[in-house]
Amino acid sequence: MVTVIDSGGLGYAATSDLSFSGLYHAARQAQTWAERSRDHSVHDFSSLVRPMASGTYRTPVTIPWDAWSLEEKLDRLRAADEVLGDDPRIVDRRAILEHRQTESYRVTTDGTKTEQTFSRILPDLVTIASDGTETQQRSLGGRGSCRQGGLESLDDLGFFEAPVHLREEAIQLLTAPICPDGTMDILIGPAQMILQIHESIGHPIELDRILGDERNYAGTSFVNPDDFGSLRYGSELLNVTFDPTVENEFSSYAYDDDGSPAARVPLIENGILMRGLGGAISQQRLGVEGVSCSRACNWNRPPIDRMANLNLEPGQDSFGELLRTTRNGIFMDVNASWSIDDSRRNFQFGCEVGRLIEDGNLTSWVRNPGYRGRSSDFWRSLAAVGDASTVEVLGTPNCGKGEPNQMIDVGHSSPACLFRGVEVFGGGPSRKSSGSSKGRV
Repeated sequence: MVTVIDSGGLGYAATSDLSFSGLYHAARQAQTWAERSRDHSVHDFSSLVRPMASGTYRTPVTIPWDAWSLEEKLDRLRAADEVLGDDPRIVDRRAILEHRQTESYRVTTDGTKTEQTFSRILPDLVTIASDGTETQQRSLGGRGSCRQGGLESLDDLGFFEAPVHLREEAIQLLTAPICPDGTMDILIGPAQMILQIHESIGHPIELDRILGDERNYAGTSFVNPDDFGSLRYGSELLNVTFDPTVENEFSSYAYDDDGSPAARVPLIENGILMRGLGGAISQQRLGVEGVSCSRACNWNRPPIDRMANLNLEPGQDSFGELLRTTRNGIFMDVNASWSIDDSRRNFQFGCEVGRLIEDGNLTSWVRNPGYRGRSSDFWRSLAAVGDASTVEVLGTPNCGKGEPNQMIDVGHSSPACLFRGVEVFGGGPSRKSSGSSKGRV
Protein backbone atom coordinates (compact mmCIF):
# COMPACT_ATOMS: atom_id res chain seq x y z
CA MET A 1 0.00 0.00 0.00
CA VAL A 2 1.44 3.36 -1.07
CA THR A 3 0.10 6.60 0.40
CA VAL A 4 0.90 9.97 -1.18
CA ILE A 5 0.09 13.41 0.25
CA ASP A 6 0.52 16.16 -2.32
CA SER A 7 -0.60 19.82 -2.12
CA GLY A 8 -3.42 19.03 0.31
CA GLY A 9 -4.70 15.91 -1.45
CA LEU A 10 -4.28 12.31 -0.36
CA GLY A 11 -4.16 9.21 -2.57
CA TYR A 12 -3.73 5.45 -2.10
CA ALA A 13 -2.66 2.63 -4.38
CA ALA A 14 -1.92 -1.02 -3.61
CA THR A 15 0.10 -3.57 -5.55
CA SER A 16 1.29 -7.16 -5.21
CA ASP A 17 4.05 -6.48 -7.75
CA LEU A 18 7.09 -5.74 -5.56
CA SER A 19 9.46 -5.12 -8.45
CA PHE A 20 10.83 -1.60 -8.94
CA SER A 21 8.42 -0.98 -11.82
CA GLY A 22 5.48 -2.32 -9.80
CA LEU A 23 6.22 -0.08 -6.85
CA TYR A 24 6.86 2.90 -9.14
CA HIS A 25 3.52 2.39 -10.89
CA ALA A 26 1.66 2.21 -7.55
CA ALA A 27 3.36 5.39 -6.32
CA ARG A 28 2.44 7.24 -9.52
CA GLN A 29 -1.15 5.99 -9.26
CA ALA A 30 -1.39 7.18 -5.62
CA GLN A 31 0.00 10.57 -6.66
CA THR A 32 -2.60 10.86 -9.40
CA TRP A 33 -5.38 10.27 -6.88
CA ALA A 34 -3.83 12.84 -4.54
CA GLU A 35 -3.81 15.39 -7.37
CA ARG A 36 -7.42 14.65 -8.28
CA SER A 37 -8.66 14.83 -4.68
CA ARG A 38 -6.88 18.00 -3.53
CA ASP A 39 -9.73 20.32 -4.53
CA HIS A 40 -12.44 18.04 -3.18
CA SER A 41 -11.01 16.74 0.12
CA VAL A 42 -12.74 17.07 3.48
CA HIS A 43 -9.37 18.04 4.98
CA ASP A 44 -6.15 19.75 3.91
CA PHE A 45 -3.88 16.76 4.30
CA SER A 46 -0.74 18.83 3.77
CA SER A 47 -1.38 20.27 7.25
CA LEU A 48 -1.33 16.81 8.80
CA VAL A 49 1.25 16.39 11.56
CA ARG A 50 2.62 12.93 10.95
CA PRO A 51 4.06 10.61 13.62
CA MET A 52 7.86 10.48 13.63
CA ALA A 53 8.43 7.24 15.58
CA SER A 54 10.50 4.24 14.53
CA GLY A 55 10.88 0.82 16.14
CA THR A 56 9.99 -2.87 16.18
CA TYR A 57 7.48 -5.18 17.85
CA ARG A 58 7.13 -8.96 18.06
CA THR A 59 4.43 -10.97 19.83
CA PRO A 60 5.87 -12.75 22.88
CA VAL A 61 5.60 -16.51 22.23
CA THR A 62 6.44 -19.28 24.71
CA ILE A 63 5.42 -22.36 22.68
CA PRO A 64 5.74 -21.71 18.91
CA TRP A 65 3.08 -22.95 16.51
CA ASP A 66 5.48 -25.46 14.95
CA ALA A 67 6.45 -26.94 18.34
CA TRP A 68 3.62 -29.45 17.78
CA SER A 69 3.51 -31.50 14.62
CA LEU A 70 0.45 -31.39 12.39
CA GLU A 71 -0.40 -34.93 13.54
CA GLU A 72 -0.25 -33.87 17.20
CA LYS A 73 -2.51 -30.87 16.59
CA LEU A 74 -5.05 -33.02 14.75
CA ASP A 75 -4.97 -35.69 17.48
CA ARG A 76 -5.76 -33.05 20.12
CA LEU A 77 -8.60 -31.65 18.02
CA ARG A 78 -10.03 -35.12 17.41
CA ALA A 79 -9.95 -35.83 21.15
CA ALA A 80 -11.80 -32.59 21.89
CA ASP A 81 -14.31 -33.33 19.12
CA GLU A 82 -15.05 -36.79 20.54
CA VAL A 83 -15.78 -35.36 23.98
CA LEU A 84 -18.01 -32.63 22.52
CA GLY A 85 -20.08 -35.26 20.69
CA ASP A 86 -20.23 -37.97 23.35
CA ASP A 87 -24.03 -38.07 23.70
CA PRO A 88 -26.76 -39.11 21.23
CA ARG A 89 -28.46 -35.72 21.69
CA ILE A 90 -25.46 -33.92 20.23
CA VAL A 91 -26.29 -33.29 16.56
CA ASP A 92 -23.31 -31.17 15.56
CA ARG A 93 -19.98 -30.05 16.97
CA ARG A 94 -16.68 -28.61 15.90
CA ALA A 95 -13.17 -28.19 17.23
CA ILE A 96 -10.96 -25.69 15.39
CA LEU A 97 -7.47 -24.38 15.97
CA GLU A 98 -6.26 -21.52 13.78
CA HIS A 99 -2.93 -19.69 13.71
CA ARG A 100 -2.26 -16.39 11.94
CA GLN A 101 1.13 -14.79 11.57
CA THR A 102 1.38 -11.32 10.05
CA GLU A 103 4.43 -9.22 9.27
CA SER A 104 4.14 -5.47 8.76
CA TYR A 105 6.87 -3.14 7.53
CA ARG A 106 6.25 0.61 7.20
CA VAL A 107 8.59 3.28 5.82
CA THR A 108 8.06 6.99 5.09
CA THR A 109 9.91 9.69 3.20
CA ASP A 110 10.40 11.36 6.59
CA GLY A 111 12.83 8.55 7.39
CA THR A 112 10.69 6.61 9.89
CA LYS A 113 10.56 2.81 9.91
CA THR A 114 8.38 0.41 11.90
CA GLU A 115 8.57 -3.37 11.68
CA GLN A 116 6.08 -5.59 13.53
CA THR A 117 5.39 -9.35 13.65
CA PHE A 118 2.15 -10.70 15.12
CA SER A 119 1.36 -14.29 16.10
CA ARG A 120 -2.30 -15.01 16.89
CA ILE A 121 -4.07 -18.12 18.17
CA LEU A 122 -7.80 -18.59 17.45
CA PRO A 123 -9.32 -21.71 19.05
CA ASP A 124 -13.00 -22.58 18.67
CA LEU A 125 -15.21 -25.22 20.28
CA VAL A 126 -18.93 -25.58 19.63
CA THR A 127 -21.42 -28.31 20.51
CA ILE A 128 -25.10 -28.33 19.54
CA ALA A 129 -27.69 -30.48 21.30
CA SER A 130 -31.19 -31.20 20.01
CA ASP A 131 -34.20 -33.06 21.37
CA GLY A 132 -37.47 -32.82 19.48
CA THR A 133 -38.09 -29.20 18.60
CA GLU A 134 -35.56 -27.76 21.06
CA THR A 135 -31.95 -27.00 20.08
CA GLN A 136 -29.26 -25.45 22.27
CA GLN A 137 -25.65 -24.47 21.65
CA ARG A 138 -22.65 -23.99 23.91
CA SER A 139 -19.35 -22.62 22.70
CA LEU A 140 -15.95 -21.54 23.94
CA GLY A 141 -16.55 -17.86 24.64
CA GLY A 142 -18.78 -17.41 21.59
CA ARG A 143 -15.71 -17.23 19.32
CA GLY A 144 -14.19 -14.72 21.74
CA SER A 145 -11.34 -16.89 23.05
CA CYS A 146 -8.56 -15.33 20.98
CA ARG A 147 -5.05 -14.28 21.99
CA GLN A 148 -1.72 -13.15 20.68
CA GLY A 149 0.97 -15.65 21.54
CA GLY A 150 1.77 -19.28 20.94
CA LEU A 151 0.25 -22.62 21.83
CA GLU A 152 0.57 -21.77 25.52
CA SER A 153 -2.55 -19.63 25.03
CA LEU A 154 -4.68 -22.78 24.84
CA ASP A 155 -4.07 -23.58 28.51
CA ASP A 156 -4.80 -19.98 29.51
CA LEU A 157 -8.12 -20.16 27.65
CA GLY A 158 -9.09 -23.57 29.08
CA PHE A 159 -9.32 -25.14 25.62
CA PHE A 160 -8.67 -28.74 26.67
CA GLU A 161 -10.89 -28.70 29.77
CA ALA A 162 -13.86 -27.00 28.10
CA PRO A 163 -15.39 -29.83 25.96
CA VAL A 164 -16.83 -31.73 28.94
CA HIS A 165 -18.74 -28.85 30.50
CA LEU A 166 -19.79 -27.42 27.11
CA ARG A 167 -21.44 -30.74 26.17
CA GLU A 168 -23.08 -31.15 29.58
CA GLU A 169 -24.43 -27.60 29.61
CA ALA A 170 -25.84 -27.84 26.07
CA ILE A 171 -27.75 -30.98 27.11
CA GLN A 172 -28.89 -29.40 30.39
CA LEU A 173 -30.28 -26.40 28.53
CA LEU A 174 -32.57 -28.63 26.45
CA THR A 175 -34.88 -29.17 29.42
CA ALA A 176 -34.34 -25.84 31.20
CA PRO A 177 -37.36 -23.52 31.50
CA ILE A 178 -37.55 -20.49 29.24
CA CYS A 179 -35.92 -17.33 30.60
CA PRO A 180 -38.54 -15.22 32.43
CA ASP A 181 -39.64 -11.83 31.11
CA GLY A 182 -39.45 -8.73 33.26
CA THR A 183 -37.32 -5.89 34.56
CA MET A 184 -34.64 -7.23 36.89
CA ASP A 185 -30.98 -7.13 37.86
CA ILE A 186 -28.54 -8.96 35.58
CA LEU A 187 -25.01 -10.13 36.28
CA ILE A 188 -23.09 -10.41 33.00
CA GLY A 189 -19.99 -12.58 32.57
CA PRO A 190 -16.89 -11.46 30.67
CA ALA A 191 -17.62 -13.40 27.45
CA GLN A 192 -20.85 -11.42 27.00
CA MET A 193 -19.40 -8.20 28.40
CA ILE A 194 -16.89 -8.03 25.54
CA LEU A 195 -19.77 -7.91 23.04
CA GLN A 196 -21.52 -5.23 25.10
CA ILE A 197 -18.33 -3.15 25.25
CA HIS A 198 -17.64 -3.66 21.55
CA GLU A 199 -21.08 -2.67 20.25
CA SER A 200 -22.32 -0.01 22.68
CA ILE A 201 -19.00 1.67 23.61
CA GLY A 202 -16.39 0.86 20.96
CA HIS A 203 -18.30 1.62 17.77
CA PRO A 204 -20.22 4.71 19.02
CA ILE A 205 -17.04 6.54 20.05
CA GLU A 206 -15.13 5.96 16.78
CA LEU A 207 -14.25 9.39 15.44
CA ASP A 208 -14.75 8.55 11.76
CA ARG A 209 -18.25 7.32 12.57
CA ILE A 210 -18.95 10.61 14.38
CA LEU A 211 -17.52 12.47 11.37
CA GLY A 212 -19.97 10.60 9.12
CA ASP A 213 -17.45 8.51 7.19
CA GLU A 214 -19.30 5.26 8.07
CA ARG A 215 -22.81 6.59 7.53
CA ASN A 216 -23.60 4.68 4.34
CA TYR A 217 -22.29 1.34 5.57
CA ALA A 218 -22.60 0.84 9.32
CA GLY A 219 -24.41 3.96 10.47
CA THR A 220 -23.56 6.93 12.65
CA SER A 221 -23.37 7.47 16.41
CA PHE A 222 -25.43 9.02 19.17
CA VAL A 223 -22.17 10.64 20.41
CA ASN A 224 -21.54 14.25 19.32
CA PRO A 225 -18.14 16.00 19.08
CA ASP A 226 -18.94 18.28 22.04
CA ASP A 227 -19.74 15.27 24.26
CA PHE A 228 -16.07 14.56 24.95
CA GLY A 229 -15.23 15.68 28.46
CA SER A 230 -18.86 16.09 29.51
CA LEU A 231 -21.14 13.18 28.52
CA ARG A 232 -22.06 10.87 31.41
CA TYR A 233 -21.73 7.64 29.48
CA GLY A 234 -22.20 5.38 32.50
CA SER A 235 -22.20 5.23 36.26
CA GLU A 236 -19.16 6.35 38.26
CA LEU A 237 -18.01 2.71 38.28
CA LEU A 238 -17.43 2.68 34.51
CA ASN A 239 -13.77 3.02 33.52
CA VAL A 240 -12.71 2.01 30.01
CA THR A 241 -9.21 2.16 28.54
CA PHE A 242 -7.65 1.78 25.12
CA ASP A 243 -4.46 -0.23 25.60
CA PRO A 244 -2.52 -1.91 22.75
CA THR A 245 0.41 -2.38 25.13
CA VAL A 246 -1.12 -5.31 27.07
CA GLU A 247 1.10 -8.32 26.52
CA ASN A 248 -0.62 -11.10 24.53
CA GLU A 249 -4.03 -9.45 24.28
CA PHE A 250 -5.45 -10.04 20.80
CA SER A 251 -4.76 -6.58 19.32
CA SER A 252 -1.52 -5.54 20.98
CA TYR A 253 1.10 -3.61 18.99
CA ALA A 254 3.78 -0.96 19.37
CA TYR A 255 2.63 1.31 16.49
CA ASP A 256 -0.57 1.75 14.57
CA ASP A 257 -0.56 1.66 10.77
CA ASP A 258 -0.01 5.42 10.51
CA GLY A 259 3.05 5.09 12.76
CA SER A 260 1.58 6.51 15.97
CA PRO A 261 3.19 4.90 19.06
CA ALA A 262 0.84 2.72 21.10
CA ALA A 263 -0.06 3.91 24.59
CA ARG A 264 -2.56 3.11 27.33
CA VAL A 265 -5.16 5.88 27.30
CA PRO A 266 -8.35 6.29 29.38
CA LEU A 267 -11.47 6.77 27.26
CA ILE A 268 -14.16 6.78 29.95
CA GLU A 269 -13.20 7.86 33.47
CA ASN A 270 -15.65 7.43 36.34
CA GLY A 271 -18.45 7.29 33.79
CA ILE A 272 -17.48 10.45 31.84
CA LEU A 273 -16.54 10.14 28.15
CA MET A 274 -13.10 11.75 27.82
CA ARG A 275 -11.92 10.89 24.31
CA GLY A 276 -12.77 8.81 21.26
CA LEU A 277 -11.29 6.07 19.13
CA GLY A 278 -9.62 7.86 16.24
CA GLY A 279 -6.16 8.00 14.69
CA ALA A 280 -4.08 11.04 13.75
CA ILE A 281 -6.12 12.09 10.71
CA SER A 282 -9.52 11.93 12.42
CA GLN A 283 -8.18 13.69 15.49
CA GLN A 284 -7.00 16.62 13.41
CA ARG A 285 -10.15 16.71 11.27
CA LEU A 286 -12.46 16.75 14.30
CA GLY A 287 -10.22 18.76 16.62
CA VAL A 288 -10.45 16.31 19.53
CA GLU A 289 -8.06 13.91 21.22
CA GLY A 290 -7.94 10.30 20.14
CA VAL A 291 -5.61 7.32 20.30
CA SER A 292 -3.18 5.30 18.16
CA CYS A 293 -5.85 3.23 16.42
CA SER A 294 -5.41 3.85 12.68
CA ARG A 295 -5.33 0.27 11.38
CA ALA A 296 -5.62 -1.70 8.14
CA CYS A 297 -6.72 -5.33 7.90
CA ASN A 298 -4.27 -6.15 5.10
CA TRP A 299 -1.77 -4.73 2.62
CA ASN A 300 -4.45 -3.78 0.09
CA ARG A 301 -6.55 -1.65 2.45
CA PRO A 302 -5.83 1.87 3.76
CA PRO A 303 -5.78 2.35 7.54
CA ILE A 304 -8.98 3.67 9.15
CA ASP A 305 -10.13 4.25 12.74
CA ARG A 306 -10.48 0.85 14.45
CA MET A 307 -10.78 -0.54 17.91
CA ALA A 308 -7.77 -2.43 19.22
CA ASN A 309 -7.56 -3.52 22.89
CA LEU A 310 -10.62 -1.88 24.46
CA ASN A 311 -10.83 -2.90 28.10
CA LEU A 312 -13.22 -2.35 30.99
CA GLU A 313 -11.14 -1.88 34.12
CA PRO A 314 -11.82 -4.15 37.14
CA GLY A 315 -13.51 -2.95 40.30
CA GLN A 316 -13.54 -4.21 43.89
CA ASP A 317 -16.05 -7.08 44.13
CA SER A 318 -15.42 -10.81 43.87
CA PHE A 319 -17.90 -12.91 41.92
CA GLY A 320 -19.37 -14.13 45.20
CA GLU A 321 -19.88 -10.55 46.38
CA LEU A 322 -21.57 -9.64 43.09
CA LEU A 323 -23.99 -12.52 43.67
CA ARG A 324 -24.63 -11.64 47.31
CA THR A 325 -25.69 -8.10 46.38
CA THR A 326 -28.28 -9.53 43.95
CA ARG A 327 -31.34 -10.83 45.75
CA ASN A 328 -33.27 -11.75 42.59
CA GLY A 329 -31.96 -11.56 39.06
CA ILE A 330 -30.27 -13.53 36.34
CA PHE A 331 -26.70 -14.35 35.30
CA MET A 332 -25.99 -14.26 31.56
CA ASP A 333 -22.85 -15.04 29.58
CA VAL A 334 -21.56 -15.91 26.08
CA ASN A 335 -23.21 -14.11 23.20
CA ALA A 336 -25.71 -15.94 21.00
CA SER A 337 -27.25 -13.04 19.04
CA TRP A 338 -27.00 -9.28 18.75
CA SER A 339 -28.90 -6.39 17.25
CA ILE A 340 -28.15 -2.67 17.53
CA ASP A 341 -29.45 0.29 15.57
CA ASP A 342 -27.48 2.49 13.17
CA SER A 343 -26.66 5.14 15.77
CA ARG A 344 -25.62 2.45 18.30
CA ARG A 345 -28.32 3.62 20.70
CA ASN A 346 -30.90 0.81 21.05
CA PHE A 347 -29.67 -2.75 21.43
CA GLN A 348 -30.93 -6.28 22.06
CA PHE A 349 -28.64 -9.19 22.89
CA GLY A 350 -29.20 -12.90 23.46
CA CYS A 351 -26.92 -15.26 25.41
CA GLU A 352 -26.10 -18.95 25.53
CA VAL A 353 -25.87 -19.08 29.33
CA GLY A 354 -28.66 -18.09 31.69
CA ARG A 355 -28.98 -18.91 35.40
CA LEU A 356 -31.36 -17.49 37.94
CA ILE A 357 -29.98 -15.63 40.95
CA GLU A 358 -32.17 -16.19 44.01
CA ASP A 359 -31.32 -14.77 47.43
CA GLY A 360 -27.76 -14.13 46.32
CA ASN A 361 -27.12 -17.62 44.93
CA LEU A 362 -26.90 -19.10 41.43
CA THR A 363 -29.76 -21.59 41.06
CA SER A 364 -31.54 -23.15 38.07
CA TRP A 365 -30.58 -22.81 34.41
CA VAL A 366 -32.88 -21.02 31.98
CA ARG A 367 -32.75 -21.16 28.19
CA ASN A 368 -32.72 -18.44 25.53
CA PRO A 369 -32.01 -15.52 27.87
CA GLY A 370 -31.92 -12.04 26.40
CA TYR A 371 -31.87 -8.41 27.44
CA ARG A 372 -32.36 -5.03 25.79
CA GLY A 373 -31.81 -1.36 26.50
CA ARG A 374 -30.41 1.99 25.40
CA SER A 375 -26.64 2.28 25.49
CA SER A 376 -26.12 5.21 27.89
CA ASP A 377 -29.09 4.29 30.10
CA PHE A 378 -27.74 0.76 30.34
CA TRP A 379 -24.22 1.83 31.31
CA ARG A 380 -25.62 4.27 33.86
CA SER A 381 -27.34 1.31 35.56
CA LEU A 382 -23.93 -0.29 36.24
CA ALA A 383 -24.10 -1.05 39.98
CA ALA A 384 -21.00 -3.17 40.69
CA VAL A 385 -17.84 -4.21 38.83
CA GLY A 386 -15.99 -7.44 39.46
CA ASP A 387 -12.41 -7.47 40.72
CA ALA A 388 -9.33 -8.81 38.92
CA SER A 389 -10.27 -12.42 39.80
CA THR A 390 -13.33 -12.13 37.51
CA VAL A 391 -11.46 -10.66 34.51
CA GLU A 392 -11.06 -12.60 31.27
CA VAL A 393 -8.82 -11.47 28.38
CA LEU A 394 -10.68 -12.22 25.17
CA GLY A 395 -11.25 -10.78 21.70
CA THR A 396 -12.97 -11.07 18.34
CA PRO A 397 -11.38 -11.89 14.95
CA ASN A 398 -14.14 -10.44 12.79
CA CYS A 399 -14.91 -6.79 13.45
CA GLY A 400 -16.26 -5.47 10.13
CA LYS A 401 -16.06 -1.87 9.00
CA GLY A 402 -15.26 0.34 6.02
CA GLU A 403 -15.79 0.26 2.26
CA PRO A 404 -14.34 -1.87 0.85
CA ASN A 405 -14.91 -3.97 3.94
CA GLN A 406 -12.12 -4.62 6.41
CA MET A 407 -12.40 -7.51 8.89
CA ILE A 408 -9.97 -6.98 11.74
CA ASP A 409 -9.00 -8.40 15.11
CA VAL A 410 -10.05 -6.60 18.29
CA GLY A 411 -9.02 -7.39 21.86
CA HIS A 412 -11.25 -6.93 24.90
CA SER A 413 -10.84 -7.73 28.57
CA SER A 414 -13.55 -7.32 31.15
CA PRO A 415 -14.62 -8.38 34.61
CA ALA A 416 -18.12 -9.59 35.43
CA CYS A 417 -20.51 -6.64 35.89
CA LEU A 418 -23.82 -6.14 37.69
CA PHE A 419 -26.60 -3.94 36.26
CA ARG A 420 -29.83 -2.88 37.97
CA GLY A 421 -33.29 -2.74 36.45
CA VAL A 422 -32.67 -4.17 32.96
CA GLU A 423 -35.41 -5.42 30.63
CA VAL A 424 -35.00 -9.20 30.32
CA PHE A 425 -36.84 -11.57 28.00
CA GLY A 426 -36.80 -15.20 26.96
CA GLY A 427 -37.48 -17.09 23.79
CA GLY A 428 -34.85 -15.73 21.40
CA PRO A 429 -34.13 -12.44 19.64
CA SER A 430 -37.25 -12.50 17.44
CA ARG A 431 -39.56 -11.48 20.29
CA LYS A 432 -40.46 -7.79 20.55
CA SER A 433 -37.30 -6.31 19.05
CA SER A 434 -36.26 -2.76 19.92
CA GLY A 435 -34.20 -0.87 17.35
CA SER A 436 -33.18 -2.24 13.99
CA SER A 437 -31.64 -5.59 13.18
CA LYS A 438 -28.36 -4.05 12.02
CA GLY A 439 -26.05 -5.84 14.37
CA ARG A 440 -22.43 -6.11 13.36
CA VAL A 441 -19.27 -7.26 15.13
